[in-house]
Amino acid sequence: MANHKSALKRARQSLIRRDRNRAVKTRVKNVVKSVRLAVEEGAGDTAATELILATSLIDKAAKKGVLHKKTAARKISRLSKLVNTISA
Repeated sequence: MANHKSALKRARQSLIRRDRNRAVKTRVKNVVKSVRLAVEEGAGDTAATELILATSLIDKAAKKGVLHKKTAARKISRLSKLVNTISA
């Protein structure tokens, strides 16, 4: 464990950030799952609205640095491609 005052503060901050990052990642996973579920059920309208929500959340996660920007772009691209297969 850290001994200096600044190192102790840094340790506290990293714990808080870890929890926040975990929450964001979990939320992204859940929203991706909901899009995939809507596509499996064949609900085009639901899938499209879920895709919009998922895109927003993934972009926010990338902006905060939780996800790499290229990882976020890849996830959005694959979800969009999946939703487009339903409407075609």
